[in-house]
Amino acid sequence: MLFSSVGFLFRFLPVFMIIYLVFPGYRNLILLLGSLIFYGVGEPYFVLLLLLSILINYGFSCYMFWEPKSPQSDRKKKAKRRRKRALVLAVVFDLAVLFVFKYWDFMAGSVNALAGKPFFPLLSLTLPLGISFYTFQMLSYQIDRYRGTVKEQADFLSFAAYVCMFPQLIAGPIVRYEEVSARMANRRVRIRDLENGFKLFIWGLGLKVLLANQIGTLWNLIMTAGAGRLHVLVAWLGAFAYSFQIYFDFWGYSVMAMGLGKMLGFSIPRNFDNPYVSCSVSEFWRRWHITLGSWFREYVYFPLGGSRKGHVKTIRNLFIVWALTGLWHGADWNFVLWGVALFVLIALEKTGFGKWLESRRVVGHIYLLLIIPATWVIFAITDMGQLTGFMGNLAGYHQGEILVGMTQFWRYLKEYGGLLIACVIFITPLPGKLYWKWKDRWFLVLPLLGIFWWSVYEIVTGSNNPFLYFRF
Repeated sequence: MLFSSVGFLFRFLPVFMIIYLVFPGYRNLILLLGSLIFYGVGEPYFVLLLLLSILINYGFSCYMFWEPKSPQSDRKKKAKRRRKRALVLAVVFDLAVLFVFKYWDFMAGSVNALAGKPFFPLLSLTLPLGISFYTFQMLSYQIDRYRGTVKEQADFLSFAAYVCMFPQLIAGPIVRYEEVSARMANRRVRIRDLENGFKLFIWGLGLKVLLANQIGTLWNLIMTAGAGRLHVLVAWLGAFAYSFQIYFDFWGYSVMAMGLGKMLGFSIPRNFDNPYVSCSVSEFWRRWHITLGSWFREYVYFPLGGSRKGHVKTIRNLFIVWALTGLWHGADWNFVLWGVALFVLIALEKTGFGKWLESRRVVGHIYLLLIIPATWVIFAITDMGQLTGFMGNLAGYHQGEILVGMTQFWRYLKEYGGLLIACVIFITPLPGKLYWKWKDRWFLVLPLLGIFWWSVYEIVTGSNNPFLYFRF
């Protein structure tokens, strides 16, 4: 179920919130059941997979600190081995489920193509919504329990509600249990929380429906016209359009998640920090999808040694993190290529180029605003032939006669110029600063109501209402 759908806005959310507020003593149970219904509308069969994963993970976390009767001398040594065994089993199980559903066919198809014969069978399984997000949440819980960051074992209802919490179940942000543990045990929902949460939700809804969905039609038009035979300006216009679409799409969903979390009594972490004001790719990715970057930094980069063991191992660790980041986003070679491209850029910036860019911020901004859209093209196009053609167009190379030239470029600018200007304004910190400055002022109510009903109108009458991160 999409947040930006009539069913969610006018059926699920009102009914859920009434029940949630009327029965405060059962909020974790209501949150769990409501989240399963929310997930089950789109994925009825995969609810069972989600529940099975929760049950098994909870069992492993209990086993991790289970204390059977044994002599005092052996207890500490056995407890340490048991904790490690439980962690290994949990990690293997979670990654195995993720691998089978998301990566098996990619691995099998690649090996079969290399071998020239069907070496492995293709399973053709449907990818469960949000599996990458909720798998990483369960992994973070297991690792934090092993490390002692989460000191007390959650009861089953709290753990299940944490994993299934519908505001972030299918699209993040990736929330660590320690960030919500206190509120899982005891939370109040005040009228002020409901008001501020719904205002924030409307803000995110507008970003998603009025900016991401609309500018996405320009990207679709340009791609339909055919990669490989685009004028260089048309190709760059398409790259910018996709950059705006994925940003407002994912940022909008993250803001809606924060708003819904506030309405439920939680503080869901911020996932974006104005990434397009950055001067380097490294800075951009510290500001984009903050919770995913934090996850890889905390559970992969630092355990590998981070930047503490010399330049060569730092580069190795960066490569591993960015290769995994690419694969996390999708099981296709373009995602691997995208991750490696980002690794090369960030590794280059580590040599001193990044500091040079930060000291020349105008040059840094121009560099970023050219590099990032080009990398998003790699992310967006899975067909390698189309990808090669589009990247050639960005460089001014055409495969034969130009099919989409300057006439179409000016037509696109005329049709989408106002929307492009709005996107440029909204990638700056100004709109966000004004929202937070005025969010409690009475006069903000009218524009927010306008955004809400305009968004509803677009949802009802429009056909372009995807969510890009559902692919991952």
